[in-house]
Amino acid sequence: MPPLRILKYLDSTPRGGAEIQALDICRNAARYGLEITLATGHRGPLDDEFISTGIRFVPLERRAPIDLFLVSHLRRLIREYEIDIVHGYQPVDGIHLYLAARRMQSVRRVLSFQGFIQDRRNRIAASFLAPRMDANIVVSDWLRDWIEVERGIRFGRNTFTILNSADPARLVPKGNSILQELGVPEPTRFVGMVGNFYKDPRKDQLTICKALPRVFERFPNVHCLFAGRVEPGAEDKMAECLSVVIDAGIADRVHFLGGRSDIPDILAVLEVFIFSSLHEGLPIAAAEAMVAGVPMLVSDIGPLMEATGGGRYARVFPAGNAEALADELIELLRDDEGRRRMATEAKRFADAELSIDAHIRALSQLYESLTCRSPDNNGADNGI
Repeated sequence: MPPLRILKYLDSTPRGGAEIQALDICRNAARYGLEITLATGHRGPLDDEFISTGIRFVPLERRAPIDLFLVSHLRRLIREYEIDIVHGYQPVDGIHLYLAARRMQSVRRVLSFQGFIQDRRNRIAASFLAPRMDANIVVSDWLRDWIEVERGIRFGRNTFTILNSADPARLVPKGNSILQELGVPEPTRFVGMVGNFYKDPRKDQLTICKALPRVFERFPNVHCLFAGRVEPGAEDKMAECLSVVIDAGIADRVHFLGGRSDIPDILAVLEVFIFSSLHEGLPIAAAEAMVAGVPMLVSDIGPLMEATGGGRYARVFPAGNAEALADELIELLRDDEGRRRMATEAKRFADAELSIDAHIRALSQLYESLTCRSPDNNGADNGI
């Protein structure tokens, strides 16, 4: 059977969750009979990594909110490479792919919903697209319910849950020494969080910063790492975190690393991965930590409960509660055997549910059902 030919469009390629998920898919697509063409609307930090996967990479340029010249380029790619399915990850992706594939009866359209939709323009675009897609993918059941209730976007039988995932091969450490980079002595112990600083109320690094003084008082050799870029408009959030650790006199033990390309090396030194968040779709970083075998402490929001088997494979604290976070982190740092047991069980769960193989199996099954190449073309209402 010839490979399924997929055109993915990403408006840009920052080091974000949706883009990393697409990158992992591109690295592994050929093993599952998928031939990927990736088009982008703007240059970005991940371009070279996409090119290195061996897929067909087509950099384009979007010059307007709805760029008909870009649409014509995408339409040309669909025809030239005999594309079976177009797949976007944001409303802006979906609008351009929808227009490009319009009146092409054999081309199926897929749109992923990776997180909550903030501004009015994107909500309007998502509302328009959802019933017109051949398939919508949401990354958690909780996110589907939230988008319907809070954003008024109605999903139908063309909507499927496929959990975000991580590629174990990408998470092999490269050998970068975080200890040397920071100039801290052994035996320093690290806890930390991987997540960008966003201007919207999403990632919650501030609650971790407020919890750290109590933790550091109990454990003099513990340091905390924050890996993630500061999005334009989020400078005040970063400044507030800095203010908290400076006022507490712990600035020398809290390290803001900025955007990083060596996440596997950071995960390799963490004794506890802390994921403090107020709102998510289903974060790639949580899947990465579990697949890498790092014990986790997470806030009790719906998507993180979904990612951790209802909280079975992580310690949990109430979102935004610094005192509870400190209590749980202190207990985890005291219990070496408990951390090892948690990490082993979480990795076993993640390998089955949150690995890239689990994700692409589900994605391939959906693609096949849309193109009528599968014996069962009915799909499912809530997952594949």
